[in-house]
Amino acid sequence: MTTATTMTGAVGTAHTRVEGRDKVTGAARYAGEIPFADLAHGWLVLSTVARGRILSVGTGPVLDMPGVLTVLHHGNAPRLDIDYVGMLGVPPDPTAAVFQNDRVPHAGWPVALVVAETPEQAREAAEALVVTYEQEPHDIELSAGRPDAYPVDGHMPAVTEKGDLEAELAACAHVVDVEYTTPEEHHAMMEPHAATALWDGGRLEVVDSNQGTTWVADEITRMFSLDASAVRVRSEHVGGGFGSKGVRAHQVSAVMAATALRRPVRVVLTRRQMFSLTGYRSPTVQRVRLGADSDGRLRALEHRALNQTSTVWEFVEPSAGVARVMYDADAHRTSNEVVRLDVPSPTWMRGPGEAPGSFALEAALDELAERCGIDPVELRLRNDPEHGPVSGLPFAGRNLAACFREGARRFGWADRDPRPGTRREGRWLLGTGTAAASFPSGALPSTAAVTAEADGTFTVRIAAADIGTGARTALTLVAADALRVAPDRVRVHIGDSDFGPAGIAGGSMGTRSWAWAITAAAGELRDRLVPGGAVPPEGITVRSDTTAALGALAQKERHSFGAQFAEVAVDVATGEVRVRRMLGIFAAGRIVNPLTARGQLVGGMTWGISMALHEEAVRDRAFGGLYGADLAGYHVATHADVPTVEADWIDDPDPDDPVGIKGIGEVGIVGAAAAVANAVWHATGVRHRNLPIRPDRVLEAGGPRV
Repeated sequence: MTTATTMTGAVGTAHTRVEGRDKVTGAARYAGEIPFADLAHGWLVLSTVARGRILSVGTGPVLDMPGVLTVLHHGNAPRLDIDYVGMLGVPPDPTAAVFQNDRVPHAGWPVALVVAETPEQAREAAEALVVTYEQEPHDIELSAGRPDAYPVDGHMPAVTEKGDLEAELAACAHVVDVEYTTPEEHHAMMEPHAATALWDGGRLEVVDSNQGTTWVADEITRMFSLDASAVRVRSEHVGGGFGSKGVRAHQVSAVMAATALRRPVRVVLTRRQMFSLTGYRSPTVQRVRLGADSDGRLRALEHRALNQTSTVWEFVEPSAGVARVMYDADAHRTSNEVVRLDVPSPTWMRGPGEAPGSFALEAALDELAERCGIDPVELRLRNDPEHGPVSGLPFAGRNLAACFREGARRFGWADRDPRPGTRREGRWLLGTGTAAASFPSGALPSTAAVTAEADGTFTVRIAAADIGTGARTALTLVAADALRVAPDRVRVHIGDSDFGPAGIAGGSMGTRSWAWAITAAAGELRDRLVPGGAVPPEGITVRSDTTAALGALAQKERHSFGAQFAEVAVDVATGEVRVRRMLGIFAAGRIVNPLTARGQLVGGMTWGISMALHEEAVRDRAFGGLYGADLAGYHVATHADVPTVEADWIDDPDPDDPVGIKGIGEVGIVGAAAAVANAVWHATGVRHRNLPIRPDRVLEAGGPRV
């Protein structure tokens, strides 16, 4: 076989999804619909009390119901090992390690699994199961100044500090000292969590919907004390994840049931169950203090963030971390604190830390701009640092200023009257706002295998996850360029832990991590293909491992950046806020596929609108659970709320990445809510420091009348 005809330039060109036809025709099967012979169905039973212990589980009558095969609970379930730190550097959330004791730490805690021949039988039996509890008083109140709050190191230090904050604040010409809050928010992806577990020839297989088969396989292996070679996890198509599709109660309970019954067992969560079992973005209380000189240059910055966590797992939402990247000052202090409450465990949710943290920080910057009498864009440009404010490391490209300049030009920012409450259109007050965006750009060690097939095509195998982002298509383009062939000669297979360890789809690191591994393997394979030489029927395969190659990345601050702009219309008679248009300009590395990249950025910005105006999960103080734990009661932005959202980017390749990628999955949501909130202030002259900006809050706040 001769080497392939050279075909370069696939990366950077718009390409429809390689699996698109399968998805729209129904050929693509998701975890909850893949057929298995002799399949049984499990249904989780969740606690109805917010704190206490289980006194009894009435299994007798339920076991006599039609089709019921077993009921698992803390009295008969196998013991699990949760005394470990997983591949993401954190211990497992005990919520996933189901049925290990009689304690109930929050409403909606899994207390039993009913398994039956059909899902209908399982559900009927689960709803009939009587569980009695000894109820105890519970506490679900997150508020500033709680004496039991404490700082927590998560994926970053809990506290950073330099300079004399109080002295600098006292010497500043302009000071802002404000508190902001964000509510509990939920992932609400289209595809619910689902998993099927089965044993085949002494090997456990889990067919799942997740953000990383390596991640899930590792956790299940550890929990059940199995040999790593005895566990296989597959997840070919995923209908959204946003951070929540890791290891949860449904996979673990399915494995328990499949082990007990020695037949395949599927557990699919309902939408209501997802609201207590699959994590959420913690509400936050954030205090921001800024001090600037007469020219608007920051001399003091403090960003303190408080979030809730459960009593069984310590999860920190690192909202103050964004200040460690965005702005410097002579006195600079940040802290991330938590308080343990009788609530479900929070988890990562698109733009964790940066999304809620940027609302507080960027809204405070807007307030400072008003105090200083400086344009909000100009204030940010004056405070654009050359090095990491906390790390002191140089930036591996920080094109934030270029984003603001290009965004301001395209948005028409120069024509803006800075005075609030002056633009009117009939009954509407009009305003514009802006905010900065950033998100870390990292990479996780990954392995990939690339095979030259005898028919002249190439097969890539990597345990990547496409959670709707278009990763499978992006990797096809990367592999095509690395192999110097056309994309239609490349087949990418993902979502199988048997392909070897790989990073997760999360932290805006997925495509970058996987592309690195594929590029390395493809380059070596290309070097081994002899011009005119034959490829054997079994093909020629080369494997790569990027673990050693990633060490140099830590020598610089690496982030994607962006500038968000929003125009809103506010009816102060009804309290209605409408976003009329948004524009985001981003510096997010080399863009692999403009078609899917734009979708990712616009999707993030749309979520920012939702975060600013709609999303809010509210807990009932009496029983500790949520009001309206479904997509009827949990409001999200819809098409009617999003008339014009534009996303674009500037040239910004990472020189230390083999493809130039940084990451785009999360930067689109960062700063978007702040831009909308700042625009609402410009329209009305009233600051809204508590999200979402509901109509009742607009009415209560008052403001100019038309």
